[in-house]
Amino acid sequence: MTQAKLTFLGTGTSLGVPIVGCTCPKCTSTDSKDKRFRASALVEYGGLRILIDAGPDFRDQLLKAGICNLDAILLTHNHKDHTGGLDDVRALNYIGRQAVAIWCEKAVYESLKASYDYIFSPVKYPGAPEVNIHLIDEDPFVMYPDHSGKVLEWVRNVGYRFRLPDGSLIMPADPVAVAEKVQDPDFTGLCTGSLGGGAEIIPIRGLHDKMPVLGFRFGQIAYITDMSSIPEKEFAKLKGLKHITLNTVSYNPHHSHFSLYEALDIADRVGAENTWLTHLSHTFPCHLDFTKELESLCQERNIHSKILPAYDGLIIH
Repeated sequence: MTQAKLTFLGTGTSLGVPIVGCTCPKCTSTDSKDKRFRASALVEYGGLRILIDAGPDFRDQLLKAGICNLDAILLTHNHKDHTGGLDDVRALNYIGRQAVAIWCEKAVYESLKASYDYIFSPVKYPGAPEVNIHLIDEDPFVMYPDHSGKVLEWVRNVGYRFRLPDGSLIMPADPVAVAEKVQDPDFTGLCTGSLGGGAEIIPIRGLHDKMPVLGFRFGQIAYITDMSSIPEKEFAKLKGLKHITLNTVSYNPHHSHFSLYEALDIADRVGAENTWLTHLSHTFPCHLDFTKELESLCQERNIHSKILPAYDGLIIH
């Protein structure tokens, strides 16, 4: 199996932690593990560097982690705390000289067209971000690197053009492609993770209140955020995991996120070796105290999975 590496770039809620103007112990903590950007992660898998979600902290997250290039941005859903930083792909266009591949569901794409009309306009303002859209759904698919050989070149006062291998310049376009689906996918954790130079990715369907959203499995790592329920049939995709990430924002029930106790129940059912809690709000204790509390809760509930709060910069394999 191809090994996956996941780096948490952000583990906070839509408001982040600290919250502007809040003076609670969590928001005023000096522990770096209590400083949380909006939820996002970098996955290195099958030879690809994949960003999951690009929220308002996108630029700062890439700078802090020293990330200079991406093969793809994979979106869980269209809320602004997960898509609000997409304009900053302009830097990747300029430095990397490539259009950025965005992989998302059709409904998310339609939302992006409304929010970022200048990106998808037939006549672009010079310097607008250059992206390629790849449509996915809840079926497993293969993500391939870009081998087109097209290089973005800035033309003064005109905008970007593609320089082809033969030296000619052509107008950029915003092609929309449908992802190649995996035939007879294996959900037992034994999938190869690499197919002909691409990476096999397994989406996990969930609901964010009533909104359909996606989590993703990369080999033995599953990343789930912004869910309040998971359909029964999706649990087959979560067998044999070494790591799973689950969202929680509160001890109490929440209309669009797992409560802490719901997340603990799902972690126990999935039975991954390690469960990492993300999308954390300032209502939880500081990192060290929360770690101890989770250890006690697992003992009380006889949960054998190791459950810990994730933090910005944490790397798992």
